[in-house]
Amino acid sequence: MTNFAFKPYTPSPKFKTAAAYFSMEFAIDQALKIYSGGLGFLAGSHMRSAFELKQNLVGIGILWTYGYYDQDRNEDQTLRVNHRRKHYSFLQETGITFPITIHGAEVHVRALYLAPEVFGTAPMFFLTTDIPENDYVSRTISHNLYDPNEAARVAQSILLGVGGGRLLDVLGRQTDVYHLNEGHGLPLAFYLYQKHGQQLAEVQKRLVFTTHTPELAGNEERPFNLLNDMSFFAGVPADEVRRVAQIGDSPVLNYTLTALRMARKANAVSKVHGVVSNEMWGHNAGICPIIAITNSQNGTYWRDQPLAAARKANDDEALLARKRELKQQLFAIVADQTGNVFKPEVLTIVWARRFAAYKRADLVLLHFERFLKLAQDTKRPIQMIWAGKPYPLDYGAVNIFNSLIERTKNLPNCAVLTGYELGLSAALKKGSDVWLNTPIFPREASGTSGMTAAMNGCLNLSIADGWIPEFIRPGENGFLIAHADETLPSAVKNDFEATDLLDVLEKQILPLYYDQPKNYLKVVKAGMKDVEPAFDSGRMAKEYYEQLYK
Repeated sequence: MTNFAFKPYTPSPKFKTAAAYFSMEFAIDQALKIYSGGLGFLAGSHMRSAFELKQNLVGIGILWTYGYYDQDRNEDQTLRVNHRRKHYSFLQETGITFPITIHGAEVHVRALYLAPEVFGTAPMFFLTTDIPENDYVSRTISHNLYDPNEAARVAQSILLGVGGGRLLDVLGRQTDVYHLNEGHGLPLAFYLYQKHGQQLAEVQKRLVFTTHTPELAGNEERPFNLLNDMSFFAGVPADEVRRVAQIGDSPVLNYTLTALRMARKANAVSKVHGVVSNEMWGHNAGICPIIAITNSQNGTYWRDQPLAAARKANDDEALLARKRELKQQLFAIVADQTGNVFKPEVLTIVWARRFAAYKRADLVLLHFERFLKLAQDTKRPIQMIWAGKPYPLDYGAVNIFNSLIERTKNLPNCAVLTGYELGLSAALKKGSDVWLNTPIFPREASGTSGMTAAMNGCLNLSIADGWIPEFIRPGENGFLIAHADETLPSAVKNDFEATDLLDVLEKQILPLYYDQPKNYLKVVKAGMKDVEPAFDSGRMAKEYYEQLYK
């Protein structure tokens, strides 16, 4: 036991089941840089809503010494990746340090505490190995989120899963439900297996799992022998692991599939993703049921208050005036970063999210001559902004990022921004008119950025993937891009969808914005109204308790 007094707040009787939520990343506040993208944004909103509802939930993550990375520019404006050490005086020392086993050796873990009152979250603990008790290699385990080195990534999973499970035991906290957000923390399942007398049924009583990734590549899979050598299985013998995970003599172990076999229930993160997940995994023996609980974002954190108040009061003048102010705030960032001065009266389109190839940041530029014509039109002008962080070693995604800069450098009404973190993300959502979302269907599990854009009077123009089919009524509260037949070759699909995207812009959105401002505003207000409460994370946090934890 420890003398650290852990008494955060009295939980609401409705949510008294003691749950612990394990995630590799949390985007809670601009000041705490321990996230890379949507998975973190979602987890951060969940922690804020858990606090608002006074749920008996504890968040467990890793304190990344260098965060993900700091996104800067080279001389020629291209992407530069920097790793800067971070310092946080708002995290409390708990005095808790304990050993776990990684690669057969003892590694010391220290726990830091984020109290609910700091950012308005459920109580949270962050684990670090970057302490004097460890040798240099062990210290680096918690240096970088999603370290490119395979052994380091395995070690990070052990730190989250085994370290988090162990911490709850050291705290003496009775935990009824352990919730794995994505497969990264899978060693937790084996830790619980050992703790509960090697009874799978005892693990399944307590473990629930959220899968986020319809991308096969995103569902981690590692060589079984490497995992075994690195103590991934928390001391469970190899033949026992093979039996429990039902993998026979397979040379690899898939994290998602194993989690689905060791949990009692799992959820996908939108209705579309629920169908996709059951198609992806349903044919495997021994998996738990997969239901759909659609991801959502925390309105209290993301919503601009004056804008929301103007909509509630039905004060169109105040709403338009506030939106203009928010656009000017965003355009100050654009001017500062790029030297381009944008105009608040011009329709502003934003594409901003994690830079992955399947999200197709450059789809709008596929028919470049046509885009150019649009970008140079003085009668119905547009302004276009891109932002997002590619994974530093995803050279394809980095190339797309750099090519956007190269191809639009002579267009004063286009900008590619760096430093895509919570602060910039909020400015983009509040200051844009159209939120563009162009993933390859059905590869976007949820895609929550459009929710926070809609909360701030920004119209979604999107492929009908992830959460979008649950929200958009075309022409009434947003706009859809028709998606091509999935079986077609990707070049044909891209061509079809890029054409439709420009068609919708030219024939529907631009005429509405410039020629029928009253009708345009009607669509904007419908989007703001319809996005809540269905896509506020309060609804999601309640559903986790009602449908997954009970």
